[in-house]
Formats: sequence, C-alpha cells, structure tokens
Amino acid sequence: MTTRAPKISMNVTTTFFGNLVTDIQHAKAGGFAGIELQSPKLYRYLDAGYDVQTIPPLLDGVEVTGLGAVLDIDRQGDARKAFLDEVVRMCEVAVAVGAPIVQLCTGPVDWNVVKDFRAGRLRADDSRYRATLGLDEAEAIRVTAANVRDAADIAAGFGLGLYLEPLAWARLNRCRHALALIEEAGRDNVGIALDTWHFWTTGDTLDEVRALPKDLIKAVHISDGLDLDRDTDVPDQSVHRDVVIGGGAIPLQQWVDAIKSTGYDGWWVSEMFSTRANEQDPVAVATAMRTLLATLVG
Repeated sequence: MTTRAPKISMNVTTTFFGNLVTDIQHAKAGGFAGIELQSPKLYRYLDAGYDVQTIPPLLDGVEVTGLGAVLDIDRQGDARKAFLDEVVRMCEVAVAVGAPIVQLCTGPVDWNVVKDFRAGRLRADDSRYRATLGLDEAEAIRVTAANVRDAADIAAGFGLGLYLEPLAWARLNRCRHALALIEEAGRDNVGIALDTWHFWTTGDTLDEVRALPKDLIKAVHISDGLDLDRDTDVPDQSVHRDVVIGGGAIPLQQWVDAIKSTGYDGWWVSEMFSTRANEQDPVAVATAMRTLLATLVG
C-alpha cells in the first residue's frame, strides 16, 4: 500500500523579507510543493508594472495553493465597494496564477484599534477602521455575512472558492463565528482557513476542530505562538506570534492530529512571524519549516 505524501505549501510570511520572485525561489529550494501568495508582496510586484502573466513561468512546478488576503471584510458604506473591487482584483489574479481559492480576513486588521477600543481610548472622531467593534454578535455576523455572500458570488463567477480567516484580535474571531458567517452567507464555495495560532490564541478547542466538516477546511496554516492571558490581553501579532514554528506554546502535534481526525487531506501551510527567523538565510528557514511540517503531518 502506497501512502500519499502530505501536501505542504509555504505562505510567503515564512520568508518574510523576500519579494514575489525570491519567495517562489525559496519555496522551491526548500522543497515545498506549493506556495500561498499574499498581499502586499503580490500587489507590490504588480504595482511595479509587471504583468500578472509573468508569474506563471516563475512558478514552474510549484502550485499556488491560495491567494490572499482581502482584509477588513466587514467594510460598510462607501468602503464596501472598495472591498468588492478588491475581491474582483484578487480573483482575476487567482485565475491568472492558477490559485483555486482566495482568502478573506475579518477586521479590523489593526490590533491597536482593538486595544484602544477595549481600553475606552477610541474616540468617535478617530478615523481608523474599526470594523464591527461595538456591534452585538448577531449584527456583526449579519453585516459581515452580507459582504461574504457578495464576495462568494464574485468568486463563483471566476470558478473560485473563498476561505475565511477570523483574526484573533478581531470582533469576529472564533471558529463559531466563521461557521456562523458561512451559514448566514449561504454560499457553498465558502470555507475556513484553519490557522492554529488564531484558533489556539482565542481559546478555540481541539474538540471544536474535530467537529468541523472536513469539506469546510480549505487550508491549514501551521503557525506557533506565545502564551497570553486570554481574559485581559488583546492578541498582538507582533508580540504573541513572534516565535519560530515549533518553538512556541502551541501543542502543534495535537492540533495536527485533531485536524487529521476530520479526514482533511488538503494543503498544510507554514506561516510564521518570527523576527529571529527573518534575519536568517531564507533558504535555510524555508527548508527547516518544510521539514518540520512534513514531520508534523506525517
């Protein structure tokens, strides 16, 4: 009996200070079969004047497993049109590079806004984006799901899916929120990006993971983190995620085993925000992370 090799992809945060070209080179050198391309690197490349059709030749055997991310998906009013326009742009790029799915993240992406809101320092005239902060849960889900529904219809027109990533510090940040958004949106091309850091940091449990329908899990981000006080701390990615994968507090093997128990057999993606790793040889970092993921997922 032949055991199928796990599908391992590199999110471009793994080689943090690279650009689109070097990230692809490092993913290849590190032995990854896939790469998850992300803004702002992706947009930086395109905004510099390079045609999107120049990307597929760079890949040459490395699959683009997903494309992200459209941030602050809760945008309302005039900003809602900008959100949908960005979904269109991301979908156009996804088709050009062969990515099957586009990532959406709840907001606000700026965790300092959440810190100020919780501390009572966010004044009414503060122009920073605050997403659904201040709304009750049902209303936050309703307005966000309406955006997800329209984004899903756009993606379906391109033959694509969407995967939601609830950010750990956002108003909608839990596994149950992602499930509620999918149910409320009512579209079958919407799933979840299961990120071990976001899930673990908010207090989502392994039992919740085991209960997920495998078809809803569209990608798994393997990421580590540091301990925090969930009752008082606002998750701060620059602090609580600043660790090499495998060197933090998350019991990654337990999380991988829980995810595998659902029957999930899709892409496992390295995602890392380590200041120490960022100052090392990116090929060595990519190779080490690919080896670690291969060990974890078996």
